[in-house]
Amino acid sequence: MAHVFKNVCIAPQIFRMDVSAPEIAKKRRAGQFVLVRASKTGERIPLTIADADAERGVVTLIYQVVGKTTAMLSMIKEGGELTDMAGPLGQPTHVENFGTAVCIGGGIGIAPVFPIAQALKKAGNRVTSILGARNRELMILESEMRGVSDEVIITTDDGSYGSKGFVTDALKRVIDLGSKIGIVVAIGPAIMMKMVSKLTESYGIKTVVSLNTIMVDGTGMCGGCRVSLGNDVKFVCVDGPEFDGHLVNFDEMMKRQSMYKNEEQQAYENFLHQCKLGNVLK
Repeated sequence: MAHVFKNVCIAPQIFRMDVSAPEIAKKRRAGQFVLVRASKTGERIPLTIADADAERGVVTLIYQVVGKTTAMLSMIKEGGELTDMAGPLGQPTHVENFGTAVCIGGGIGIAPVFPIAQALKKAGNRVTSILGARNRELMILESEMRGVSDEVIITTDDGSYGSKGFVTDALKRVIDLGSKIGIVVAIGPAIMMKMVSKLTESYGIKTVVSLNTIMVDGTGMCGGCRVSLGNDVKFVCVDGPEFDGHLVNFDEMMKRQSMYKNEEQQAYENFLHQCKLGNVLK
């Protein structure tokens, strides 16, 4: 059991959970994730470690309610427990002084990009962060990102905050200013990462993407996170979750992501129906 110190809504359908996990907090590195279960009969889901406090023995998880399990997580009260949590898992982010690093987070992808920006800044990089969301209400971790960045650029699809447009528009402007960019790290919706990678490839800029959203069991056994990188096949959970964005077959990845969309939606709706009846699944 893992004690939950905090579980609060920070944006519509987006929650921050602080959990007691001393060993994970000490050993985790940027880019790694944990597997959590909300109940004894529930599924395991992978969540990126958004932050950690080694002294307090606390890890921070940020998740979006999109299905049954994340809905169950959102119902855990302060002082409650996660059934279990395992980690840190996955390959950590390769961190060095690249000179100038551009960190791009789209929507909930801002959460996993935060510890990477933090690590890149600590390594001596000049960090420019580009944060995108559909609207102002869905923008998360802005103050935290400002604390680890030399520059923060905000974009929203509807123009309600920052510049109207997409993160690729902002990235193009940064590139056109002529500063030498050593690396771009992009995390968010697959289509966003695809377009960022397509843009940077035309300029020959090294680009790393995290494919964490396609992970299922998180241990390499299910094969659900299989992705093609050029002529190679990799498993995101054990070989990644980060890869060269210029090699990823994003079209294939997006097809795999949508394979069980209807079943996932049905499970979520069934769970909400049981909640309304007062018979929440254990």
